[in-house]
Amino acid sequence: MGGMAVDGYRIEPLEERTWDAFAGLAERHNGVWGGCWCTYFHLYPDPVEERRALGHREFKRQLVLAGRAHAALVMDGDEAVAWAQYGTVDEVPNIQHRKEWEKGLEQRPDFRITCLFVDRRYRRQGMASVAVRGALGLIAAAGGGLVEAYPHDLPPGKRTSSSFLYNATRTMYEELGFAYQRPKGKGNCVMTSTVPAAHA
Repeated sequence: MGGMAVDGYRIEPLEERTWDAFAGLAERHNGVWGGCWCTYFHLYPDPVEERRALGHREFKRQLVLAGRAHAALVMDGDEAVAWAQYGTVDEVPNIQHRKEWEKGLEQRPDFRITCLFVDRRYRRQGMASVAVRGALGLIAAAGGGLVEAYPHDLPPGKRTSSSFLYNATRTMYEELGFAYQRPKGKGNCVMTSTVPAAHA
């Protein structure tokens, strides 16, 4: 599955074929979020030692090769310029405020969107929305279902640096049709959307 377009950008799934484009975007930004390589969400309860032994980049690469890490890559030519990581709860079990999330859970989602990243040259251009719409398209192709996201719930008028917005804002998700469910931690929230399966 690949080659879908959103706002003129090609969306590709993260897989062995697109690993170099994903790695290029991460490496242009020193491994993203302080060298995390978007591995934090994979870490509960077992793989912490595995990540420590392999290093973040190689740990992520092995997850991708095993089909255990999913993301929508936003492509500009051959270059990845944004991504949205998603997966099942079993694939990305480790979220911020996980115990609080479990306590308030009414329906376990089929997929969750855990992390967004946009190349610094493309920020403030709506690319996070493009990446999320790409992820929703890939989720639809995988059968769809209930999708959760955990955006920042900023007070009206408050702006924050895009470098801190690892999952964008409540307003952006509302514009994409997500419904607010409940607060999560200090400053984030749980939002959901039901994505119909794509017809082949």
